[in-house]
This record gives sequence, C-alpha cells and structure tokens, in this order.
Amino acid sequence: MAKIESLRSFMEVLSGAGQLVRVPGEVSLVHELSNVAATLARQGGGGVLFEHPQGAQWPIFTNAVVNQHQAALALNCTVAEVIDRMGQALAPQNGIAPAPATAAAGEAPWKQNVIRGADVDIRMLPIPTHGEHDGGPFITGGVTVTRDPISGRGNLSYNRMQVLGPHTFGFNVNEWRHVMQFYKVHQARNEPLPIAIAIGLDPAIMIAAGCRYDDDELKIAGAIRGEPVPTAKGVTVDLDIPFHAEIIIEGYLPPHTRQKEGPLAEFHGYYGELWESPIFEVTAICYRDNPIYQTIVPGWAEHIYVGNVLPREPLLLQYVKHVSKGVTGLHIPPYGNGFAAIVQINKSNPGEPKNVCMAAFTAHVNIAKVIVVDADVNIYDPADVLWALTNRVDWSKDTFLVPGAQGHEMDPTADMRGVQTKMGVDATYKPERRDYGERIRYSEVDLSKYL
Repeated sequence: MAKIESLRSFMEVLSGAGQLVRVPGEVSLVHELSNVAATLARQGGGGVLFEHPQGAQWPIFTNAVVNQHQAALALNCTVAEVIDRMGQALAPQNGIAPAPATAAAGEAPWKQNVIRGADVDIRMLPIPTHGEHDGGPFITGGVTVTRDPISGRGNLSYNRMQVLGPHTFGFNVNEWRHVMQFYKVHQARNEPLPIAIAIGLDPAIMIAAGCRYDDDELKIAGAIRGEPVPTAKGVTVDLDIPFHAEIIIEGYLPPHTRQKEGPLAEFHGYYGELWESPIFEVTAICYRDNPIYQTIVPGWAEHIYVGNVLPREPLLLQYVKHVSKGVTGLHIPPYGNGFAAIVQINKSNPGEPKNVCMAAFTAHVNIAKVIVVDADVNIYDPADVLWALTNRVDWSKDTFLVPGAQGHEMDPTADMRGVQTKMGVDATYKPERRDYGERIRYSEVDLSKYL
C-alpha cells in the first residue's frame, strides 16, 4: 500500500481500494451535505469528496473512517489486526515523538496562504451546518493543537467550535479534558491559551486526537506510521503543528470570557445542550493552495469510530482476555454510540460469558451493554449479531443486570451522574440445552468470475 502521510495520500489509498466517492454536483452546506455523507456511510460507502459544495470555494472531504475496512486502510493493516495495531500504538513505550520538518521539506504547505489580523474572516471557510437542530455552522473535524504550560508537552484533542462572528468561535471543552487543565493554568496567570486548529490530516493524526493519552498524542500517530510526524511552527502561535495539514486556524482562548454555544448533534445520538464555553479568538487563517476542507458528521459513524471505537477496543480486549483465554475478537459497534460491546469467544465453560461481560463493564465506564457470541458470528455484521440474539438467547436465563453501576453521564439510560443498570447477554450456542448441530454457511466467492 502507498505511504500515507497526509489527507491527500490517504484519499489515494481509499480510491485505490474503491472506498472513495466523488460528488461532482452542488450540495448545500446546510444539512444536505451531512445527509448525503450519512447515507453513504449507512450503505457501506467509504470516504466522500464533495467537489463543489454550494457557495464554497473549496471541496469538502468527510467519512474518513466510518467502518472497519477504512480503519484497516488508515492503519495499514488487515481488518483482523485493527485492535492489535491500535493497542501497539497506544502503548507508551512504542510512542514516536514528532520532529520539526527537515530543511529539505521546505515551508509547510499550509503557509502558502496566510490571512491575519483585521483581514481574518472565518466565514470564508466552508463550515457545514450538519444536523437539523444544530445551532449553526460548527467545525467538527478540526484537531486542536495545544501545549501543557507546566510540562511543555504537546496535546491533540477535538473540540466543537461554533461560528459566532467573523473572528470568533464558541469553543466547547469538557472539564476533564487536558485542554481545560491547560486553560485553568493560563486563567490563574490571567493569560490567554494559545491554540491551533489543524484541518485536513493524515488519519493517523485524526485517530490519535481521539485518544485519552497522558503524553503528546502525536506520539501515537508516530507509532502508527513508524516514524516521527513532521511539524512546523505556527505563524502567530508558538506551537508545533502537523506539517502536512491542509488548513490551520491559529488564535487563543481569552482567560475569562465565556459565551453560549450549541446545540450540536452529539455521540450519544441526541442534540447536546447550550453551554457557556470559552471563546476562540482567531489571529490567523493559513491554508495551502487549493486546500481540501475536512469535516466529521457529528453524532454519526466517524464521530463514534474516532472517539469511542478505535481508542477503547484495545483496552477492553486486554481486560476480557485476562478473564478468558478463549476470546477471539471484540468490537465496539458505532451504532451503539460507544456504550455497547460485542465479544467473540470459544468458550470452555458455561460461566465464561458472564465473566467476560463483567470484565468489559469494568474496563471502561462507558460500556453498559455487552453481548457475548461464538466464533461463528461476525461481530462486525449487525444482522449476524441479531441472528445470535434471536436464536441463541433464552431471555429468562441468558441475561443478567448490574443495577446502580457507574456509567457515562451522557448515556441516555443513565441519570445525571451516570448511574445506571448495566446488562450482559450470553448469546453463545448452548448444545447442552438443545443441540442443533452446525450452523448453515455458504462460502463467499469472487463474483467477477461469474458476472
């Protein structure tokens, strides 16, 4: 496979794998673009490039990682290797630190065009209004680049950013995020927090930014690629920014200014609330010639894959394998919004599935529903999982509840503090109850030989 180091090289890989759709006609930035992208993802389509968004001067790419096949392409591995590949990249000892781009590489492409000061107008950017009830245009696919004011380490994250004015965004940040920790240090000093937003990136950086990591997330991206991610200094901020980005927005968070922003479609499948959030004052917009704007459809497949599936599957797999050596696979399906897990197992004891469920519950607070299936069930195919639930579960015997457990505060089934009832389901075959023998299977064939 061709080397991936940028959004453009990844799009070439997607195209070569038949996983890139081009939309040549005009598509509205208000709802229509997201509806088309979500439909393509729902029907198994790959990445999509909108070549002529209505009223926009640049094309828009989305759906970078919306299924396991695209995740494998992004990580340069097979589908079966995705979890192990992510597990290796997340291990601190495997991290590869970023490095300034060499002199031979020249100036960062995103410095080809620089708008700063009074000339800044963020409304020039083709920012979609994604969901029907979103509060307006939001940047959702931009990676926030900051620096820890104490240790000096770099940091990547995602923060929703609503357009509030020609040079101002609402900047949503949760209390537990590293960015908020940095911001509070700057607030105590009565200083602004410098930030940069990188748009249009190698998916290794996009995936790394969705991980909770106590070091520079660019080390995760380096581990995925097997070499340092090249960086360049900002134009108006002293930050190390990915060299191959398409667009960079630079600026700062004033220490004590907040403003309402929202709502936005969120990962839990509902619209989030209005929040009193810091604001982001833009000091520069930098972009390469003929840039590609990148977005993530919020509350949909890529949002869940980047934020919940890829970062957390290795953790859960480690826990469940600790209690059962028979575990052969694990998936956090995007249609479960990060609150469910499916575990595949060759069980040697009828009590194993229940132990596996409890291990998954304790591995990550978000996991509230666990389904355990046999190795003959495709954990990436919802129809196959439903087949197991229909044909291998006696609901009076094969489920159990854990009331009063700690879950995620945004789980719609939990209370405001995240307390909820978790559920485990043993959807494995039980021949001791009734022996049906082997499941019917038909082999996959290469249809090009026949059609």
